[in-house]
Amino acid sequence: MADMIKAVVSRPVPLFAAATVLRAAMLVYGLWQDANSPLKYTDIDYLVFTDAARFASASPSGSPYTRETYRYTPLLAWLLYPTTWQPGSLFWFSSGKVLFAAADLLAGYLIIQVLRGPHVRMLSVERACRYASIWLLNPIVATISTRGSSEGLLGVMVMALVWAVLERRVALAGMLLGLSVHFKIYPFIYAPAIIWWMDADQMVRRTQARMRKARETPSREQPEGLLDVIVAFATPDRIMLTAVSLATFLGLNLFMYARYGMPFVTHTFLHHVTRIDHRHNFSPYNILLYLNSANPNSTSLKVESVAFVPQLLLSTVLIPLVGAKRDLPTTMLAQTFAFVTFNKVCTSQYFLWYMVFLPLYLPNSSLLRHPRLGISALVLWVATQGLWLQQAYSLEFLGQSTFFPGLWTASLTFFLVNCWILGIFVGDLEKR
Repeated sequence: MADMIKAVVSRPVPLFAAATVLRAAMLVYGLWQDANSPLKYTDIDYLVFTDAARFASASPSGSPYTRETYRYTPLLAWLLYPTTWQPGSLFWFSSGKVLFAAADLLAGYLIIQVLRGPHVRMLSVERACRYASIWLLNPIVATISTRGSSEGLLGVMVMALVWAVLERRVALAGMLLGLSVHFKIYPFIYAPAIIWWMDADQMVRRTQARMRKARETPSREQPEGLLDVIVAFATPDRIMLTAVSLATFLGLNLFMYARYGMPFVTHTFLHHVTRIDHRHNFSPYNILLYLNSANPNSTSLKVESVAFVPQLLLSTVLIPLVGAKRDLPTTMLAQTFAFVTFNKVCTSQYFLWYMVFLPLYLPNSSLLRHPRLGISALVLWVATQGLWLQQAYSLEFLGQSTFFPGLWTASLTFFLVNCWILGIFVGDLEKR
């Protein structure tokens, strides 16, 4: 049995076949559960997406923002146009889930390409496939995408961004960064790490000829004044990445604003600054957001207005400075983990944002070098999440008031475990 599993996860064809079968089985099971159980398999967000696609395609002037609670770029609704074909057809209605599941597979392929590349891990095909199986055969990843969450699309964009940066495809990386931030705001946190990583030494192709030339060329003097430091920092590659990413981001936003007006800006961007979602929220801010939602017109300073301070300080300043030049993929994992952990809204879909980086981090990680540490981290992460889910189930399905101390304590415990795991990631960065 062990040999069979090893054979499946060590070769691309059986690995992707198994990942495809897993998602197909879950899609079929989801159709059965939706038809036979009061607890639906399909995520409520998928209904929002498909409704928005229907409104957007209803007429030339149709807008996805006609659908209340649609808080995303119109690109997502456009991608789901096929779900509006033949109303009542389960095949076309499920086509968006198929798209999201296919995005999982494409992200897995890109993970293998990064792991095999000469710039980070340089793994064999067999080892790269084994690590990629952590994403491809992960039941959490497969469940979230087949329920109708669009996070798999972000997984593709972000992993393509990592590949483009490591391959020194600067213009492509800029386009992917701009597109990712337009699609969902959070990938902007990667910009400081990428720009800090892209110094002149990193961007030079390390062929033997260039290394020999570098040894023969007298070293340049180090910049001394502030102007010299700025000029040395503003390399052509950094300028190109910044210009292309901003042009892509602003171009998409201007186009969407011209088409949909202020509702696009309000629902796609401004909403996320002051959102007070408290349902299905693992964050320790959960109870405060719940209390604030009962009095939304209060003029006092609210937690959602300042919650981003520690979050952004860690994910966009401190972690990139510590780790970007040491190990860019691990730095991006730590950034994402910090962003999700300290976010005022933390749902299970957000876990995919950092899970996609795990195969890139694990080959040289403390979690594998010290199995007891790795098992402890996994068990505590799952157990504290399960504790929170038990409290949430009692609240939402049994009608029991578990807000305090149960739900709040569970949220705080999960948060503290995540902080400990984040410390492991940062500690590994310091050892690189």
